[in-house]
Amino acid sequence: MKKLLLALLISLFAVALVACGSSNEDEGNEENTGSNETPTEEGSESSIVTSLDEPIEIEFWHAMSGGHEEALTKITNDFNESQDKITVKLVNQGSYDDLSTKNMAAAKANNLPVLTQAYEDWITEYLENDLVADMTPYITDPEIGFSEEELNDIVEVFREMNIWDGKYYGLPFNKSTRIMFYNVDYLEEAGVEVPTTWDELRAVAEATTGEKDGRNVIGLGLENSVTLEFNQWVHQAGGVYFDEENGTFEMNSAEGKEALEFVTSMIEDGIARTAGEDGYMSEPFARGDVALYIGSSAGIPYVAAPAEENGINWAATVLPAGEQAATPFAGTNVSVFSSATEEEKYAAWEYMKFLINTENTTYWAMQSGYLPVRYSALESDEWKAYTTENPEYGVGEQQFDAGFYDPRIKGAYALKNAVAKELDRVLLGEISVEEGLENAEAAAKRELGQ
Repeated sequence: MKKLLLALLISLFAVALVACGSSNEDEGNEENTGSNETPTEEGSESSIVTSLDEPIEIEFWHAMSGGHEEALTKITNDFNESQDKITVKLVNQGSYDDLSTKNMAAAKANNLPVLTQAYEDWITEYLENDLVADMTPYITDPEIGFSEEELNDIVEVFREMNIWDGKYYGLPFNKSTRIMFYNVDYLEEAGVEVPTTWDELRAVAEATTGEKDGRNVIGLGLENSVTLEFNQWVHQAGGVYFDEENGTFEMNSAEGKEALEFVTSMIEDGIARTAGEDGYMSEPFARGDVALYIGSSAGIPYVAAPAEENGINWAATVLPAGEQAATPFAGTNVSVFSSATEEEKYAAWEYMKFLINTENTTYWAMQSGYLPVRYSALESDEWKAYTTENPEYGVGEQQFDAGFYDPRIKGAYALKNAVAKELDRVLLGEISVEEGLENAEAAAKRELGQ
């Protein structure tokens, strides 16, 4: 009966699990959304494997590509060569959407890997299906676990993102935040300073829009996914996109209206644009088509190379603030599936520790644009020297105090997609801001079954 119920639940949740970036989310289910109370050994499982008698190979399913995959491969090869009992095999499953779908298909076929990248809302649903392993016993084990100092060395917001009901179901891996890229020459030519507030952002977008050397430049560039990531603007306006504790969609508010009007008006006035057919705004920015670009810190390498080829003089800074400063933290964690044997879980734990140790999280951040997940990495001489020479890589950490993360509710991405479709209609001029907010709230409630 338990296996039948599991199969039924998996088939029901498979569609809702698809997620993209981001961060980058249970409808009021406190057991699954859990508190972020720091876990302790009390109540944890006491019987775990802490060594291996025979060599073992485990698979890590991931969605990294390009330079990100190269950096992950280097770290994994270093781990495999550092000892002779554990071999980690990387398996690229394509996009995050592909990875999510393949994980659920593998669960249905009882053929899950040992390790996977996972967004928080994926982990919530894995928990509901008894698919993900509690790693607290490993973390707190006196022989192979973290000391209190080592555990607290993980950046607090990233640590909290992996705690459900006082237990750890993952460790942070590739974490990013949004930053603002800007064309230094365009701002200097327009005689404007780097914007730090919404009013200044609009003024700079207006001042830098126009023809430059035969090119029609738009002031502000936004990703096509701007409506999928609209929580940023709502929080900056002083509002709340979604209340995880109460399980309610809160964007249909005065603050939500202010945020939607602000973004919509800039697009309507021709001083802001989305990436459109370019797919991602990094390319238009690196060509000189826009003066400002709000995007992920993980996009730094995708800006740097083409910008250098095109002779674009650029820099990056923190996001402008509305009523308050706010930036979402996105990216995935590394989790272990509960179907793994005790030996496989131990092997996975050893790899996870290696993956995010100070040296490797520093290397990963320098290669990828993602953030180091340890305070010791942020304070290391290597990282400080690197960010002095490449200041754009140090922008993300300047926003830790303003950072937030998406609610970890079941079907979070499906909800955000449903809301985004209505917000897109506003940006396209098909419906008013008020209609968009009402439609978005209705769509959210449908997804929540409310």
